Amino acid sequence: MTTKTKWITGTFAVLLAGLAIFFYIRFCFVFGEGVKSGQLNYIVYKGYVFKTYEGKLIQTGLKGGQGGIVQSNEFIFSVTDPKVAKELELLSGKELDLRYKEYLSPLPWRGMSVYVVDSIISIR
Repeated sequence: MTTKTKWITGTFAVLLAGLAIFFYIRFCFVFGEGVKSGQLNYIVYKGYVFKTYEGKLIQTGLKGGQGGIVQSNEFIFSVTDPKVAKELELLSGKELDLRYKEYLSPLPWRGMSVYVVDSIISIR
């Protein structure tokens, strides 16, 4: 191999490694984990090419600085495990605690949201 070929091969290897690291951090690295509580509004199975489970949890609370106005927050999430999604379909309207993982960006086959629910902690 000539010096020029080694340089091109080395540059290509470094660029490929950089692209792999960028892809991992952007799409696969778990940025945060947590638990959200609220009333399950809906869970649906939708998509054109990649069918995914998408849901919404309604969280009620008091809005600060507005004289105690009741406000509801929406937690929009995706579910990758069909078993968990089938359980959620039966629990619409119930108060739930859901464990989730937060990613920096969604992937089409993982769902439309950066929040991915992986388990149900409790049902009230």
